[in-house]
Amino acid sequence: MKYYLVAGEASGDLHGANLMKELKEKDKQAEFRYFGGHLMEAEGGILVKHYEDMAFMGFVEVVANLGAILKNMSLCKKDIVAYQPDVLILIDFPGFNLKIADFAKRTGLLVCYYISPKVWAWNQKRVLKIKRSVDHLFCILPFEVDFYKGWGMDIDYVGNPLLDAVDAFTPTPDFLKNNVLIGKKIIALLPGSRKQEISRLLPEMAKVAGRFTNFQFVIAGAPTFDAEYYRQYIGGMHIPVVFNATYDLLSNAEAAVVASGTATLETALLNVPQVVVYKGNAITIGIAKMLVKIKFISLVNLIMDKEVVKELIQQDCDFHNISNELDKLVGLEDYRNAMLANYHLLHQRMGKPGASAKTAALIIKYASKK
Repeated sequence: MKYYLVAGEASGDLHGANLMKELKEKDKQAEFRYFGGHLMEAEGGILVKHYEDMAFMGFVEVVANLGAILKNMSLCKKDIVAYQPDVLILIDFPGFNLKIADFAKRTGLLVCYYISPKVWAWNQKRVLKIKRSVDHLFCILPFEVDFYKGWGMDIDYVGNPLLDAVDAFTPTPDFLKNNVLIGKKIIALLPGSRKQEISRLLPEMAKVAGRFTNFQFVIAGAPTFDAEYYRQYIGGMHIPVVFNATYDLLSNAEAAVVASGTATLETALLNVPQVVVYKGNAITIGIAKMLVKIKFISLVNLIMDKEVVKELIQQDCDFHNISNELDKLVGLEDYRNAMLANYHLLHQRMGKPGASAKTAALIIKYASKK
């Protein structure tokens, strides 16, 4: 069968690649065309557009880049029609993908949505749009089942694909030696994969490094940038950047400072104590406060429905507060152990690996019936 996938950010590229791997395993005739990234490209098929040209975060940033977004959307629609896939698979990225879903549904394509849009966070009436334009919705967070049921929707809960990625991870034996990181305990810095995140968060993270001279701070670099890009934000400090090795970095880290997003859950699943940080455009934050209906921003706290990891948002996200939290994570054994105990409960709540395989099997089943 012919599959068209649309992923618009780094996490979608990861989940899309794992899904493609499972689709190939179950469908030996699988052909792919997609919007995505390097990980999906490694699985084969044709990469039409890289997510680095698509990932705009925040209300203000979206408005400022509206021309580019509309151009990408037009390209996507035309390419889907030209390719005529057996099934369209949309991966998260709701601002873009819900519009593509509506278009594809009107053209008669089978529309599958993998990783539900976070409509439970704000503007919940978007569920009605999903009901109209999506044939099959695959959810990865436990609490989403009851949420959609409350709106009269039957969905497929497939578990979380990050469990697959973490389960498949094999540590690189010489990681520390290869990256000249021997001698001091490591604190991992994960400033995100978007330019806006990195420019706002990394300078504060770098200031923190100056306060913890007994530790080696290391940046997990996004594959769309080079080391020079990161150096402009660290003020001449010696903070190494490692690429394509985030799990290796985390598995060797004593603690981590993590930008809000998928990485917070990955860090928890790898049992690394962390502090979560977020800093956005002031207008964007003001709008979000009026619209968003959730108590937390990190997936760890959302899934556990309580504060497991500290969240430092906007004005609270400065090097003083980050430093104070890191002090607790590396210096207070009881505080650290309490977080790790909650991580254990998180593992239990998340269930077992297999989301990618389960989703692939269901997609093939639904597409075969079309």
